[in-house]
Amino acid sequence: MQASRDDLAALLQLQQIDLEVMRQTKQLEELPQRATILSVRQKRETVEAKRSQVAALRKEAVRKLTRITDEDASLAKKEAGVQAAIEAAHGDFRNAEARTKELAGIAKRRASLADDHDAAAAELAKVEGLEGQIERMVADLAEQEQAAVESFQREGGALKNGISQLQAQRSATAGGLDPEVLALYEKAAARSGGVAVGRLDGNRCGACRASIDGGRLIDLKAQAPLGTCPSCKRLLIIA
Repeated sequence: MQASRDDLAALLQLQQIDLEVMRQTKQLEELPQRATILSVRQKRETVEAKRSQVAALRKEAVRKLTRITDEDASLAKKEAGVQAAIEAAHGDFRNAEARTKELAGIAKRRASLADDHDAAAAELAKVEGLEGQIERMVADLAEQEQAAVESFQREGGALKNGISQLQAQRSATAGGLDPEVLALYEKAAARSGGVAVGRLDGNRCGACRASIDGGRLIDLKAQAPLGTCPSCKRLLIIA
């Protein structure tokens, strides 16, 4: 196949650029910050779900404590009224006795409510402690994510910039190639997924290392300075 020395040099340069683009692209895709960010976000989702559960527990604990407090306040008011009625009985012993029993019942209920209040307050304090832990976890995870994102932006940005520069070099290099040679290169590169050009090394393909013997080697050399490996179909530069 006819190709100038400049075409052959450009082919090798184009391949070098493409391989470097592939290397840097792979490096970009495999940056560890990606996995870190994904892991942190998954943890945050779990913690956020837990936060919602704890918020519901807190709401219930507050509701329970409020109910107990309201009932006790109502009983305290009632207790004061009964006490006033006893004091106003003026010798009405039957009425005073009934009121005294009522007062004892109120006192007993208030004592029970006091125990309930202590238990409810302790439960609320426990829930608030969990809320504090969760908020600290959320803040810590947010900090981890931010650090990973910033690190990814720095390293990933540098790689993306490098890839962009390489792609510009590729366009310039490809633009100087014979269109037919470029088309053959692109086809070989797409097929091989990597190395598209090799050199004939004696009777072996410099890319796949397959032995080329007999008539096939004669035919290949007749294609000089650029041929195609009969085994891997890559372009071969024939000195």
